[in-house]
Amino acid sequence: MSVAESRRIVLFRHAKADWPQVTDHERPLADRGRMDAAEAGRRLADTDIPFDLALCSTATRTRETWKLAVHEFPHRPKTIYEERVYEASPGELIAVLNETPDDAQNVLLIGHNPGVQGLAEILSGSAESDARERMSRRGFPAAAFAVVSFSGPWKTLEPGVGTLLDYWAPSE
Repeated sequence: MSVAESRRIVLFRHAKADWPQVTDHERPLADRGRMDAAEAGRRLADTDIPFDLALCSTATRTRETWKLAVHEFPHRPKTIYEERVYEASPGELIAVLNETPDDAQNVLLIGHNPGVQGLAEILSGSAESDARERMSRRGFPAAAFAVVSFSGPWKTLEPGVGTLLDYWAPSE
């Protein structure tokens, strides 16, 4: 693959978590979160994006979200559970994505707010259709995802280089 080819990043916020007496990192999904994670998986499968790689936070709620969502996919991509995605800022997430091998064209990142929303906003120098307006109106609720494209090698990913192609949130 030429490194100048278009790449897609899907930024996927974990589904709704419960609040039991555990550390934040160990919080599981709530019942609503389990339903929304599966629905988000169906919506992601409907995009027909052939994911090469999934980068998932090590937090319990992100791992559970991913397990329920990927069950809906026709093909399971290679998954890396990455500690640096937990509580990461947009800049820290860009640093993780900059390390992606160039043979990966389509990457799914399963993480947390405010980092995931912030990354979707700062990467998207432009947008197609009404995706930016919908994302601005809805914010980035649990189980939402944004699809961003850019061209070039992963190490060149930086603010403003992408196009927001799509946005989805539960009950949208």
